[in-house]
Amino acid sequence: MSLLVVGSVARDTIRTPHGEIQDALGGAAVYFSLAACNFTDVRLVGVVGDDFGDGDIELLRSREIDLAGLQIVEGGKTFRWSGEYSEDMNSRETLSVELNVFEHFEPVLPPDYISSSFVFLANASPATQLSVLEQVESPVCVMADTMDLWIDIARDELVELLGRIDGISLNDSEALQLTGCRNLIDAGQAILGMGPANVIVKKGEHGAVLFTASGVVALPAYPTGRVVDPTGAGDSFAGALMGSLERDGSVDEERLKAAIAYGSVVASFTCEGFGTVRLAEIGEDEINDRFLKYCESLQISR
Repeated sequence: MSLLVVGSVARDTIRTPHGEIQDALGGAAVYFSLAACNFTDVRLVGVVGDDFGDGDIELLRSREIDLAGLQIVEGGKTFRWSGEYSEDMNSRETLSVELNVFEHFEPVLPPDYISSSFVFLANASPATQLSVLEQVESPVCVMADTMDLWIDIARDELVELLGRIDGISLNDSEALQLTGCRNLIDAGQAILGMGPANVIVKKGEHGAVLFTASGVVALPAYPTGRVVDPTGAGDSFAGALMGSLERDGSVDEERLKAAIAYGSVVASFTCEGFGTVRLAEIGEDEINDRFLKYCESLQISR
């Protein structure tokens, strides 16, 4: 059993009311991998320029993340993003995006990766995500992330993707945008009708909603007293979720609910520091301790 993620590896410059960090390790595949490696073995496919630096590669390797699928382009520049959060941390403005080597990224899976049992297609064009699907052989579970841009400019390819995967993770505004629904429950059920067996709608500090054929389950976020930087919270949520599912080897509804709880817990750690700093520090014991507190908080007596 193994978990494959395909997505961006980046340098981020982030400004929040708590301060600023420049040229920090980031990217969807990085946040995902640093979360998932607490549960299972992770294989990362991405691309960077030769400006990326050995330090961050060693950090990822120190967490036993398999980097055989990380392409390093000689003379190329790594994807860079900068953004600033509002005072209440509920909105974010992108200040600059330099796609660089990621603009022409064509994922090629190493031979050992083709048999990966669990696959996560991090945010990228649906065409890129579909190209990865063509390379994997009989995975147990494939889930994907998307964003408003692809809903706008590549809806047909996204709908095709939805018909070929087991689950999709997206935020509430994207779910409404994709379906044209005004109500989130209607939107989630409409996306189920497009093909995936599981739809997870993220609502930030308000948690996540799971849609399956058997019903709808809403789970809260783990309460975090001090949010320093929300960047990567959604990707680390997905990493813990998929890592938990791969570890248990099951995608039934009970395991999905537990996986969402793990996702919420790990995302809460991510928010407590800038970039990947806090996420890279945590281990299994801290995660399990917070997971138990989360589960205990949901015990409701009649």
